[in-house]
Amino acid sequence: MRLHVNVDHVATLRNARGTTYPDPVEAARMCLEAGAHGITAHLREDRRHIRDDDVERLRATVRSLFNLEMASTDEMIAIACRVRPDVVTLVPERREERTTEGGLEVAKASPSLRAHVDTLRAAKIKVSLFVAPELAQVEASHAIGAEQIELHTGEFAHGHGDEAVEKRELARLQAAAARGRELGLEIAAGHGLTTTNVGALVAIPELVELNIGHAVVADAVFAGLPGAVRAMLAAIDKGRAQR
Repeated sequence: MRLHVNVDHVATLRNARGTTYPDPVEAARMCLEAGAHGITAHLREDRRHIRDDDVERLRATVRSLFNLEMASTDEMIAIACRVRPDVVTLVPERREERTTEGGLEVAKASPSLRAHVDTLRAAKIKVSLFVAPELAQVEASHAIGAEQIELHTGEFAHGHGDEAVEKRELARLQAAAARGRELGLEIAAGHGLTTTNVGALVAIPELVELNIGHAVVADAVFAGLPGAVRAMLAAIDKGRAQR
């Protein structure tokens, strides 16, 4: 199970005061030294946290896997083709949202999404699509040429503690993961995951990667960044051992 730490909210803290610190690139280095397997960053159209210079520096610094999240727009695809991250994860994006609120609409996508996937693949960049755990979205992701899907775990995470909701959402995630793997897709997951809810999720056998950011950065306030990464890795390992 790979853990990719999203460093967006280190940049959020930096930008709140307009300083040069804390540096998301230094945070990425510390996460990798603590055992994370890769780094994720979301370059939003409004640049509310990660900025273009951060992306350039992360690409120059991260020697393990660098996953760049972005909207499916001509501007963002051009940036990806120039910077050449290892993976691009295409996500839905609305200016007014606090964070990504749902999965990408692939089943009813416009032709531009397929064109953007084709452009990224032609540039030898692995394409992942952030989708709801719905069979139609999984199947459409395969049909459009994605190599990986990242399942949106927000409803599962927000339902933690409610046994009925958690059971229902785990079933949806399990079915989506199984169908995706059957189609040959690699299966990742993310959104709202913490050390307290991740254990149940990693029991899904098809799941090979988690993208977690906010909880790690929040835990780092109390435990330090290396400690927060190690705690998340321990929670993942414990969950997998119990499946």
